Amino acid sequence: MGRAVTVATCALNQWALDFEGNLERIFRSIDIAKSKGARYRLGPELEICGYGCSDHFYESDTLLHSFQVLEKLLESPATQDIICDVGMPVLHRNVRYNCRVIFLNKKILLIRPKISLANAGNYRELRWFTPWSKARHVEEYFLPRIIQEVTGQETVPFGDAVLATKDTCLGAEICEELWAPNSPHIEMGLDGVEIFTNSSGSHHVLRKAHARVDLVNSATAKNGGIYILANQKGCDGDRLYYDGCAMISMNGETVAQGSQFSLDDVEVLVATLDLEDVRSYRAEISSRNLAASKVNPYPRVKVNFALSCPDDLAVPTCMPIQWRHHSPEEEISLGPACWLWDYLRRSKQAGFLLPLSGGIDSSATACIVYSMCHQVCLAVKNGNADVLADARRIVNDGTYIPEDPREFCKRVLTTCYMASENSSQDTCNRAKLLAEQIGSYHISLNIDAAVKVVVGIFSVVTGRTPQFSVYGGSSRESLALQNVQARIRMVLAYLFAQLTLWARGMPGGLLVLGSANVDESLRGYLTKYDCSSADINPIGGISKTDLKSFIQYCIENFQLTALRSIMSAPPTAELEPLVDGQVAQTDEADMGMTYAELSIYGKLRKIGKAGPYSMFCKLINIWKEIFTPREVASKVKHFFRMYSVNRHKMTTLTPSYHAENYSPDDNRFDLRPFLYNTSWSWQFRCIDKQVN
Repeated sequence: MGRAVTVATCALNQWALDFEGNLERIFRSIDIAKSKGARYRLGPELEICGYGCSDHFYESDTLLHSFQVLEKLLESPATQDIICDVGMPVLHRNVRYNCRVIFLNKKILLIRPKISLANAGNYRELRWFTPWSKARHVEEYFLPRIIQEVTGQETVPFGDAVLATKDTCLGAEICEELWAPNSPHIEMGLDGVEIFTNSSGSHHVLRKAHARVDLVNSATAKNGGIYILANQKGCDGDRLYYDGCAMISMNGETVAQGSQFSLDDVEVLVATLDLEDVRSYRAEISSRNLAASKVNPYPRVKVNFALSCPDDLAVPTCMPIQWRHHSPEEEISLGPACWLWDYLRRSKQAGFLLPLSGGIDSSATACIVYSMCHQVCLAVKNGNADVLADARRIVNDGTYIPEDPREFCKRVLTTCYMASENSSQDTCNRAKLLAEQIGSYHISLNIDAAVKVVVGIFSVVTGRTPQFSVYGGSSRESLALQNVQARIRMVLAYLFAQLTLWARGMPGGLLVLGSANVDESLRGYLTKYDCSSADINPIGGISKTDLKSFIQYCIENFQLTALRSIMSAPPTAELEPLVDGQVAQTDEADMGMTYAELSIYGKLRKIGKAGPYSMFCKLINIWKEIFTPREVASKVKHFFRMYSVNRHKMTTLTPSYHAENYSPDDNRFDLRPFLYNTSWSWQFRCIDKQVN
């Protein structure tokens, strides 16, 4: 009867400008889709060149190489008898568009440019592309000669159109268009489109996956239809981790779910669905049918091809499933771990070096690396040849098979405890015990000699010797002495990262991991160019509150009992002298605020778009049971003073895994000045007026 259609979507770990690797992964996804009987294959946004090309999109080379990859796809027998929907940039009449190129049997059917561009948060699409603003309008696109020679076509349709096959009608959305208030699928569905496709470049944020799933399901709940979503996965060259979650939905219910986090470079979902289920679902929605009778029709590109087979009565169709969401603790365990693996293998380094202080932040970073080792061993056990090949290259052993996460961790993670006279034996013991339990190669050293030499140089030049405040020194002297210790640790971290493997008779170098959390970065509670300065930071976008929950998760799931004492100890920098052998300095006392308060400030400042006055107005209600308005005012003023005084530190912040929408990352997410008038005189007067 021709009613059961088989469609495929995928999540691909594409890499910006890796045209050869990207082409190979596209081919693999097409092969898998065809082997499972699919007649239509959807890929992620800009999959040919990679989503994260940034200003490389300006280069004609990027356009040229994208068309060269398209040429390979068009002329290959692998793409025959399946509609292929791929993403690439296209220059039309000297305007650059983010496009889907849909082809079948060496013929391009349609080039569909993106209508709504993502331009908030980490996204800057309007910098490189122009949105297609001609609704339901199609123009002629003149193909490059290399494509003409393969297709025999001089021009192809370019614009806002849909495909009409022998058995159904398909319409494309691209990523942001699903999130827009006037999503194209609404009018396309009213115009009889039964299958909606969405190619995405959507990155991971803690607790975001459910929003994407809800949007996809709601797209067809009101209007009926089949919705297919493809997404990028992995680290394609910057701070973002694209978290897959390819999915297929019908009439408001999920029928196929892809993984959110995995080390598989290619993941393909295939579903067989009954078109009559869409038609019968729509038949009884009278409001939809009334609206459909008045809709402005889309241009249709006729395709002499069917997604179904004539004799399909015996073909089984997919049933709805319940989406399984990860907990935030699982997301922290898996997302940054997969990001680290991509960074490690693609940077061609031999492992990581982590300054391990025995505190929550560096311990959480160590646990993420340990989780990465678990994921690698699991992937190899499941037969992932790519992961095995990468692991062998990283450890420089062509016969190696990673089976035990602890053993693999010893090969790829070096931890280093850098003690000073201000360090306690407790933190030293905690760091050593955790290193033993995760299996890392652990080094303990003392930095006092280096600190004395550096301070000694200053004393020789100036004739003055700074003292800690507990010994009668000023706050300036004390802070300078703390910073010297912190910065020497950074210098030693890089020295050991470059030469530790050399000293052990092994090739390669190590990537230095930072471990400043998102709250400390926001407050500026870190020394500029200390151990927060590293190559990458897997926890730089995660709050202290979430990290504590993650540590508890690791205790329970990885049996890392060393973390119990780390959890119970008050966070401390250990940069000031001990008192009776015990730590007297604590982070929250130094900061003048708690980590819980910092998380609230961060969300209000970035997500709530609150300046000092608006933040005060919100907090007098949120905290009305625990603080007076005058106390709230004092807290808000203190936060904004400290934030603005320290904002310059964000300009050198180590590239961090993006996990929170209140990240203070200065690179492209949180764009602010770094030289403020830190008195905030006008703003604070407005607060004082309300307090009085």
